[in-house]
Amino acid sequence: MKNKLTDLNDHLFAQLERLGDESLQGEALQSEVERSKAITSVAAQIIGNARLVLDAQKAMCEYGTKPIKPIPMLGQDYDDVDK
Repeated sequence: MKNKLTDLNDHLFAQLERLGDESLQGEALQSEVERSKAITSVAAQIIGNARLVLDAQKAMCEYGTKPIKPIPMLGQDYDDVDK
């Protein structure tokens, strides 16, 4: 998987920096605010999906089933999962 939650975090902080640009005014500022709303909406869905995957893995471990595969979006690879 190409994108990980750390990448999402980087995008969110980059957007925060753009919003903090005091030279943005008028239509440019409004455009950046709208862009931020779209980004945070998508980010919320990604985070919700990651939480669901993690909760499923935790439940598997809790009930004695080893995780089947790593969770790439969390930055895991096959070396992180017991074989």
